[in-house]
Amino acid sequence: MKTIKIIALGALFLLALSIPSQAQKKNEFKVGWSIYAGWNPWDYAKQSGILKKWANKYDIKINLVKMDYIPSIEAYTSGELDACVMTNMDALTIPVASGIASTAIILGDFSNGNDALLVRNNLDVSGLKGKKVSLVEYSVSHYLLSRALDKNNLKDSDVKVINVSDSDIAPAYVSNSDQEAVVTWNPLVMEIMKTPGVSNIFDSSQIPGEILDMMMMNSKTLESNPQLAKALNGAWFEVMSVMSTRGAKADNALKAMAEAGGSSLTEYKAQLKTTAMFYKPVDAVDYMSGDEIQTKMRRVRNFCFKYGLLGDRVQSADDLGIEFPSGVVIGDQNNVYFKFDASYMQMASENKL
Repeated sequence: MKTIKIIALGALFLLALSIPSQAQKKNEFKVGWSIYAGWNPWDYAKQSGILKKWANKYDIKINLVKMDYIPSIEAYTSGELDACVMTNMDALTIPVASGIASTAIILGDFSNGNDALLVRNNLDVSGLKGKKVSLVEYSVSHYLLSRALDKNNLKDSDVKVINVSDSDIAPAYVSNSDQEAVVTWNPLVMEIMKTPGVSNIFDSSQIPGEILDMMMMNSKTLESNPQLAKALNGAWFEVMSVMSTRGAKADNALKAMAEAGGSSLTEYKAQLKTTAMFYKPVDAVDYMSGDEIQTKMRRVRNFCFKYGLLGDRVQSADDLGIEFPSGVVIGDQNNVYFKFDASYMQMASENKL
């Protein structure tokens, strides 16, 4: 998305001037969330009182704010939010590229079919050579297309990307049969797939673990205020335990999450089928601490660098350091701006929160 690149390249200096070098200890926080199958549980955490219960435990106040996706990350980057949901790629290209050190404190899920490459006229990926593909440029949709092409021995330059806003992409594709290929995400994928003659030829289930959905927290705020990370983890995994059980309580919770995202319960359950949720904290810890995530993050980082999305200060992909729970750093160990911290999820798994 053009917005992403502008922020990544233009905000670094202004942010460096406006954000204090040391975060202070405080007792009130602002956290952002956006509509998405894997993030709608945050609304239930608020409405059910679960979030407030955990905030009270740590003697803090958490103001959970629903926002449009990109504006929420902009607000986080500018310091208006202490924590915010976002994908791994968007964390790299907006706050991290702008010089805001950020830490993933909750690994909620990875896209397992929610993002898809859809076509008309019985095209396959190889048949896209020389074709136009509509998508939100520089977003995870662009990354998905790049991976699909690579897996089929094609280069990014073999297709022509047509940049379309996320609000226009579905109606534009459905109404114009001359558009042969589009990349987008759910619930837009489900909407477009209702169109006769449209087929799904590549989706995120073929690149599992590469599009991660997380709760990111400003690293300086985290250092001074670990109680926020504890409360958020406590609330999140209590909601996950409700979602993963059977019965009226789980059904009511899922219905509330569906309504929060503007979907029917049936639609929301369908979206969850293509969302690999980490319902148990131990599973999230294991994935965040394993070797696979390092390989996947290197791929995502390299894509971002290729398109100039990591900021002016990054002259090579390895200039940016990404640290994992094991202490392993890919890239520059002296320039770590992205961390994966599994310690709070580990506390949740051991009932130590």
